[in-house]
Amino acid sequence: MPRIIRHPELRREQLLDHAQALFLTHGYDRASLNDVIAAAGVSKGAFYHYFASKEALLEALAERFARQALAGVQKIVDDPNLDPLGRLNALLAQSRQIETAPEAWALFETLFRPENLVLFHRINLAASKSFSPILVEIIRQGVEDKTFRTFDPEGVADIVMQFGLATHDVIARAFAGGGDADMDIAIETLERRVRLYEIALDRILGLPDGSIRIGEPGYVRAVMTARRGNPATTAAASKRAGRD
Repeated sequence: MPRIIRHPELRREQLLDHAQALFLTHGYDRASLNDVIAAAGVSKGAFYHYFASKEALLEALAERFARQALAGVQKIVDDPNLDPLGRLNALLAQSRQIETAPEAWALFETLFRPENLVLFHRINLAASKSFSPILVEIIRQGVEDKTFRTFDPEGVADIVMQFGLATHDVIARAFAGGGDADMDIAIETLERRVRLYEIALDRILGLPDGSIRIGEPGYVRAVMTARRGNPATTAAASKRAGRD
């Protein structure tokens, strides 16, 4: 059978696809490089040509997550019809819509496992690096046209990017508990936390309460009550996470 020769960038993306599938299924801490190499069907030499270590693989995977997320909001960033407040709200709501709740649940359920803590934090770090400059520019534009009032656009951008970290423990505990009572407590806590962040951002930016919306109303409950154990849902989340 003739040997199939793939373009180096295509091969690299395929290795990342296999790593992502393994990490989301088994957990970053539990999946070894040998597991990734075996799943990809390549030699160790071929693998190490692209990634020198598991840490390098993690870094590349996190950067890809961030790059794909950034591509998903580019239309919002480029929309000339949005004012700074509209652009900021659209950016915050882009990945928090009720229609995406089943996919979000499947992805959350894997990323918030204890064995994926390193993966979660690395993705969050990569996302912050990609999104913070966009947030800073939006906030600066709002300050210039008197929509926002703040002396530190970079600091506000940092606060926005801390939202995921601030809610991590609440979501992780709900998944670890697994019971309806645990989930109800988590939903109530998250809904309060979202509201707190919205009001905090309103006041930090000098806006009337209710101006900032972090996601579509009802999104938290829709995500946290999405049915577990649905293979189609899990597959959809994996496909969405790996979509260019």
